[in-house]
Amino acid sequence: MSSSQRRLLVTSALPYANGQIHIGHLVEYVQTDIWVRFQRMRGHEVHYVGADDTHGTPIMLRAEKEGLTPKELIANVWKEHKRDFDNFLISFDNYYTTDSPENEKLAQSIYLKLRDAGLIEKRAIEQAYDPVKEMFLPDRFIKGECPKCGAKDQYGDNCEKCGATYSPTDLKNPFSVVSGATPIKKISDHYFFKLSDPRCEEFLRDWTQVKTPLQPEARNKMKEWVGQPGDRKLGDWDISRDAPYFGFEIPDAPGKYFYVWLDAPIGYYASFLNYCQAKGLNFDEWVKPDTATEQYHFIGKDILYFHTLFWPATLNFAGYRTPTNVFAHGFLTVDGEKMSKSRGTLISANSVIDCGFNPEWFRYYFATKLNDSMEDLDLNLQDFVARVNSDLLGKYINIASRSAGFLVKRFGGIVSDEAMNNPLLKEIATASDKIAELYEGREYAKALRTVMELADKVNGFVDENKPWEIAKDPEREADLQHVCSITLEAFRMLSLYLKPVIPHVAAGVEEFLSLSPMSWSDINIPLSSKNPIKPYKHLMTRVEAPQIEALLAANL
Repeated sequence: MSSSQRRLLVTSALPYANGQIHIGHLVEYVQTDIWVRFQRMRGHEVHYVGADDTHGTPIMLRAEKEGLTPKELIANVWKEHKRDFDNFLISFDNYYTTDSPENEKLAQSIYLKLRDAGLIEKRAIEQAYDPVKEMFLPDRFIKGECPKCGAKDQYGDNCEKCGATYSPTDLKNPFSVVSGATPIKKISDHYFFKLSDPRCEEFLRDWTQVKTPLQPEARNKMKEWVGQPGDRKLGDWDISRDAPYFGFEIPDAPGKYFYVWLDAPIGYYASFLNYCQAKGLNFDEWVKPDTATEQYHFIGKDILYFHTLFWPATLNFAGYRTPTNVFAHGFLTVDGEKMSKSRGTLISANSVIDCGFNPEWFRYYFATKLNDSMEDLDLNLQDFVARVNSDLLGKYINIASRSAGFLVKRFGGIVSDEAMNNPLLKEIATASDKIAELYEGREYAKALRTVMELADKVNGFVDENKPWEIAKDPEREADLQHVCSITLEAFRMLSLYLKPVIPHVAAGVEEFLSLSPMSWSDINIPLSSKNPIKPYKHLMTRVEAPQIEALLAANL
């Protein structure tokens, strides 16, 4: 391993095993996958792991409704999720489940370390209890009016309208989502992780405000939550749930179970541990506090609280390294509005495939909208059709189709080595560092804008030199080979820059141009007369408007 090679552990948030993957979810996985593929192209050691988040009351209740055991339900959902991720070319090294022996062992070990550090406390608390179902109600299974702003039909943990967080017992006019009954209050012993401990507060102020290069929006939000020294703003975190509950039992508390948000993030490590055991990697080298490895989490901004407060504190005080950084993204809207089942815009990942869409259309379009901020992004369906057809087909793919035929038919697929010194090619190569910096910083929209500006210059070169006109003159054979060689080399370089975003197309380009899989450093290794190109085959088709109509209809 070279001294400049980085060692990266990367995760995306774990999808809950209680529903389908939809295009809103895919924004995150595409964002992560592009970054991971780019890092692999740079020659770094990268391990990208994920898992289904499988525990909690919703899983238990859905399994009961469908006549399945919870384990049967999550096994079925895992297959669906894995299918969807594979279809969208999400390149997990390991995709696992939080309902695993590795996760149970790690969760119990971390809990005991926190307990021994004096950061776990048992308290008798008053909870909402459903007298019809005879069960304590999780926060999300109680609804009512927000105690802060009065908004109706809000969940028991936070208000979607004003953003306030609160206890379920604070709701006004509460009702059980399970039975509709009015919850009663009942006492139960619960276990808390003491985030209010001065050690935790001091650590989190330092980790969120000094040590970790969080996004400015995230850092500012953390500052609101952790406050200044002496503020004592953090509340303790309830990490236990009462039976009946699908999850892991707490080791020293029979009948009590870990709250899903305690064992779910630990599932990142459990998936990686499972992978390490299969691949012969040393797990401890990656997770110990003094490791030189890097650890990155890609998440939605709605779960920032868990990943920048609870998760790093859990790791730190259990003797593990903390994340190098946490990257949060915004939500996806469709045509400027929140995704809606009634409008057909809550689009499932599988319906995209069933309707004959190329998943790389979506990968590219999302990438043109993504940057390093937490701002929301919009899938405008008309713009989607226009952008994909204009950029990928009109600007990029068109370059190859305009030149390859001449080279194959007239020159046996052999390029001109002398053509590789053309100033246009040098200009494209010079952009390598800039584009790499933009990918590294998750500024995908800027990276792709730069690539398409280069594509415009290549198309301008073709329009200016008109190979179809040169081909008519038998005395200009050398000129024809020269122009087409420059054009295809430019296409190769653009394909290299686009490879993290459209890897399937890039693989087709590598086959067509007789190349080994391209790494980032190959930008300066041009096509050679020693490796004739193959006949050109269509690499991508256009999006047609009727396909959009069919997709919306499929999701009503």
